[in-house]
Amino acid sequence: MEYDMLKGLHNRVTLVVEHKDTAAVYGSGALEVFATPAMIALMEKTCLESVADKIGEGNTTVGIAVNIKHLKASSVGSTIRCEAELIEVDRRRLVFEVKCFEGETLVGEGIHERFIVDSEKFMSKF
Repeated sequence: MEYDMLKGLHNRVTLVVEHKDTAAVYGSGALEVFATPAMIALMEKTCLESVADKIGEGNTTVGIAVNIKHLKASSVGSTIRCEAELIEVDRRRLVFEVKCFEGETLVGEGIHERFIVDSEKFMSKF
């Protein structure tokens, strides 16, 4: 299957920061603020969902690289909006530009790469 036609896809996912999303809970910091790992998970989810129904039955994507900057802290109760755009397709490798906003303020940005795999074949390796 050719995936080049996916280039340019956009997706948006919104999350309200809860206690479980904080650096203190994740162990990535000591403060009750939106954790960088939680932000990265939101970015991955946004990218995953953008192509999930477009890559063929039985296929999914797995994350293979992240290059992210967390630019501003967000408190519990904040609404974070993640936006992703598929900017490059190289056979089964997908490269996304991702940005997270609190209101209109950019709080995180970067590049996330995913790879298209056959779910059953992938899991059979384990």
